[in-house]
Amino acid sequence: MPPADPARDATPLAGLAALHGVATSYRPSPDRTVAVPDAAVTAALAALGVDAGTPDAVRAALDAHERETRERLLPPTVVSWAGRPPAALADLPDGTRLRIETEQGESRTSAEDLPPGVHVLHLSAPDGRTAEVHLIAAPQRLPAPPDRSYGLLVQLYSLLSRRSWGMGDLGDLTELTAWAGRALGAGFVQVNPLHAAVPGTPTDPSPYRPSSRRFPDPVHLRVEDVPEFPHIEAQGRLRTLLERAARLREAVLDKGALIDRDAVWDLKRQVLELVHDVPLGPGRRAAYADFLAEEGEALEDHATWSALAEVYGSDWHTWPTRLRDPRSPETARARAELMERVDFHSRLAWLTDSQLATAQRTARDAGMAVGLVHDLAVGVHPDGADAWAQQHHLAAGMSVGAPPDAFNARGQDWGLPPWRPDRLAACGYAPYRRLLRALLRHTGALRIDHVMGLFRLWWVPQGRPPTEGTYVRYDAEAMLAVLVLEASRAGALVIGEDLGTVEPGVREALHERGVLGTSVLWFERDWEGNGKPLPPERWRADCLATATTHDLPSTAARLSGEHVELRDRLGLLTRPLDEERAAAAADTGEWLALLSRLGLLKGASGGVSAVSEEREIQAVHRFLLRTPARLIGLWLPDAVGDRRPQNLPGTWAEYPNWRLPIADPEGRPTTLEDLAASPRLHALTSVLRTERP
Repeated sequence: MPPADPARDATPLAGLAALHGVATSYRPSPDRTVAVPDAAVTAALAALGVDAGTPDAVRAALDAHERETRERLLPPTVVSWAGRPPAALADLPDGTRLRIETEQGESRTSAEDLPPGVHVLHLSAPDGRTAEVHLIAAPQRLPAPPDRSYGLLVQLYSLLSRRSWGMGDLGDLTELTAWAGRALGAGFVQVNPLHAAVPGTPTDPSPYRPSSRRFPDPVHLRVEDVPEFPHIEAQGRLRTLLERAARLREAVLDKGALIDRDAVWDLKRQVLELVHDVPLGPGRRAAYADFLAEEGEALEDHATWSALAEVYGSDWHTWPTRLRDPRSPETARARAELMERVDFHSRLAWLTDSQLATAQRTARDAGMAVGLVHDLAVGVHPDGADAWAQQHHLAAGMSVGAPPDAFNARGQDWGLPPWRPDRLAACGYAPYRRLLRALLRHTGALRIDHVMGLFRLWWVPQGRPPTEGTYVRYDAEAMLAVLVLEASRAGALVIGEDLGTVEPGVREALHERGVLGTSVLWFERDWEGNGKPLPPERWRADCLATATTHDLPSTAARLSGEHVELRDRLGLLTRPLDEERAAAAADTGEWLALLSRLGLLKGASGGVSAVSEEREIQAVHRFLLRTPARLIGLWLPDAVGDRRPQNLPGTWAEYPNWRLPIADPEGRPTTLEDLAASPRLHALTSVLRTERP
């Protein structure tokens, strides 16, 4: 049977939408289909450069697409898996000649046995048509983790030591990896996105709305570890700044203050400007020059945006018109005029990259099989550096979010402009490739937030509620091929955050390519059967298994029911408090009953006293060890009984999201030094290290 024509047996608008990957309906559940407003479809098509505003425009767009399809030999990007020819070559006219320029500099006339890389495929058909397309040759799949291991999950800013300046930094991360690898036998440490934030006061504290995903945030620098730091000449001013830094640290650790990222950055920036005045030695200057050459235009754009933001503010949409274009002559002149500040921000990127390299090297030296696990956010802030520099590749007037579901009837708008799938394909996914390459440079694994976005994203037209959005598809095969190619080159694992509503076939496609999933204990139930907690032997193997995440209640709070009380105080409950309490208690009770039947509670009473709660948390992690999961994650605050979530979705000013230090059960901040001496932590990590079934 011939494949269905998406434009046939449909309204003209629906047919046009299908041709461009824009959904006209979606299924929030298998038994329910929701129609998408025509206005959302029209807006999404417009963001893709397709006019569908009138019936005549729709017909013209359909005709144009048909002509383009007839004339085109191949899509702009094709994929080869494991050296096999791309499937699309089978549809070429007989007699079409091929010439492939490989990434390695070879010239070939056959698509067989291609080396991994992004190659250029030249085509010449007998009828005179020619084409030049990108050919992504990727390994069949990523290898599995070499050994089963457990690791720590932590939000870096929350991990304070007696040396950091009021928020955790890369010095703390390096210390954590050395200790966790050598003393605890951990195989990895997963951190939140360390992407550069949009500057300003107040800065958005969420690590998932960055200015740039390509470059890390210098707020994470351990300033004292910069080699030029000891040679600062302005010692009087430096002492004053260090005294202020000590007061910031004391305020958080000893006086109950929240983490103040803006105050930390204000101090670090001033010290780093003193560092910038110190000349680099010959070896350091050569290393910096290599970094500048390697990062090229991307770093120049990032540093230029940062310098311009100091003059005109951090929203580039409000800058003088010609400066809104990163390639304009006016921007080039401004870059030259601000060269010292451009160099300052370039230097910060280099210093931060260097300390990330040290943290990963330390992790591997400490015996970690994986080491650091970095986190890739879904997108970038619309006002930030990446949105300015990559605006050609972003869908203007659109924002990424989520449709209404059982947890949020109003849907979600995350305020992140999406990539245009057509322009990604046209350039061989170049910005995506460069992004992955940068993130994978100093890591043993990459976690991809909302990994379903490789397949489709919910686009919300600017000014409209999330309920009036629609799904737009990406070429998942190409997105996965780039991911597998770059991760395999880096020797890194990939972990997809595939929680929540997942389109049928997505988990299977990710599994086929060796991308691990994410399984959180409280969500793992027999949804297709009796709805009871899923026995450990029925869990999937290719996943990171955890008890909780940064967006969920801590395990102690879930066991005690405190998460319900917190949501009630903040007005977030959708049912009466008694109903929510009863439902939460029933859910927890079912899990505790299963833990007890499996003999994992080790004498715990099942109550909520401090002793039994600690044993229950140990039992939860014994359960995770019973599953076949290749990676087991321990949420570091769980190790000391922290009650508070790091982020409470649905809140902004009502709750101090992303600003809480790790704390003990009473809410007292717990430093890295305290963690290293904690009997409770050592008892729990002993379970993970020694009680392997």
